[in-house]
Amino acid sequence: MSDLQIYLTLSIFALVVLAIAFDLIDMAVAALLGVGMLLALGILGSSSLIAAMRTAGGPLSLLFGGMVVARVLARTGLFERLGVMFLRATGGSGKRFLLLLILMVAPVCALLPNATTVILLAPVIVRVARALKVDIVAPLVLTAIVSNSAGMLTLVGDPATFLVGSSIGMSFVQYLQKVSLAGLLAVLVIIPLLPWLMPQIWRAQVDLPEPEPLPPIDKPWFVVMTLAVLALMIALFLFGELLPRPIVPPAVAIIAASLALLVIFSSHVEPVDELLRAIDWKTLLFLGAIFCLVEAFTATGLLQGLSIKLEEWFGTNLLVVALSLMVGIGLLSSLLANIPVVAASLIMTKGYLVAAGIVPEIALAATFSDWPGSTIPVFIAMMFGATLGGNATLIGASANIVAVGICASEGERVSFARFSRYGVPITLAQFLVSGLYVWLMFHPII
Repeated sequence: MSDLQIYLTLSIFALVVLAIAFDLIDMAVAALLGVGMLLALGILGSSSLIAAMRTAGGPLSLLFGGMVVARVLARTGLFERLGVMFLRATGGSGKRFLLLLILMVAPVCALLPNATTVILLAPVIVRVARALKVDIVAPLVLTAIVSNSAGMLTLVGDPATFLVGSSIGMSFVQYLQKVSLAGLLAVLVIIPLLPWLMPQIWRAQVDLPEPEPLPPIDKPWFVVMTLAVLALMIALFLFGELLPRPIVPPAVAIIAASLALLVIFSSHVEPVDELLRAIDWKTLLFLGAIFCLVEAFTATGLLQGLSIKLEEWFGTNLLVVALSLMVGIGLLSSLLANIPVVAASLIMTKGYLVAAGIVPEIALAATFSDWPGSTIPVFIAMMFGATLGGNATLIGASANIVAVGICASEGERVSFARFSRYGVPITLAQFLVSGLYVWLMFHPII
């Protein structure tokens, strides 16, 4: 394609980002308008849309399946009980509230997509924050940031991380061995920043009333069946790819969603059409549109050109490439939903590795998995950039978008700047730790 089309694509892309960043227009409308303009100009065609949806299919399936399972779990009454127990455990202390929030959110995110975790736990967190008479925005922003960070604990915890891992054939167990420690460090580094970022909550102390009794469970069998679906989902995440006919995580999410819908239908706890209306379709639509915008960069040849530039700039110095990608992807992920940023970066990075002669040209095939050990830290650095960079702003990750939407439904509008007041310092600290982790992968101590 021509240079004019590249400039038009970059201009439209920049306009969409600016419109969202300055809250000039609804983010889903802005993204769709951008796609519409690219289609009208002929930069995107039917083949590009199909390619974008093929890339988006896995991450969006993970999100959709997680949302359905989360909604069904929310109807069990378990989270009302969790809210009462959580409030009791805080003892009226804001400091304990924030620490327990991290302890509660992180393990859930190891196995469920981060946006799902926010949906599941937001009612609990809002209830406890109201009882402690503290602002609800900071804890919900913290929930999103912790969920994004803890999403690195396992391969399925974050759709962007899954996209990178699955593209290089990394198994669930291999991920645990190579990346999970970094996810733990990314969570732990948040704790020392809390007294500075959220001082009013950290110092809060209230006298709680007499503890209320735990809410009863109206339909125990419904709870058992729902938890069975969740257990099956977790088991298939862990072992599905080891079966004679492997079941990949997006397929697991769809299977779990279908079973959860069957449970809700047979129990008559909530009509299926109401449950489906409660799904956050706006976030799914927004992410799908962003995938299409990113696909335009592929269609114009911009990503292929960047691959060659990387080889010209860095040669075969993979450490510098890894750190540069981590920072660059992190910056982009702070302004865009991180999933499509990763999709574009994968194309560029694989192209660079081929151009540098580190892997054969067959590595560009989707099924290639024989990556040399020296290249793995490069892809792991991409995971850091995409997952942690998304913590900086409210549009950087789907969990952020969901958290901000929940704040709005509670009467609290969260601006771009307000979210970034918490997100940017945490992201910078996490990048320092992640950069050291990547360096150690190239220079192991043992």
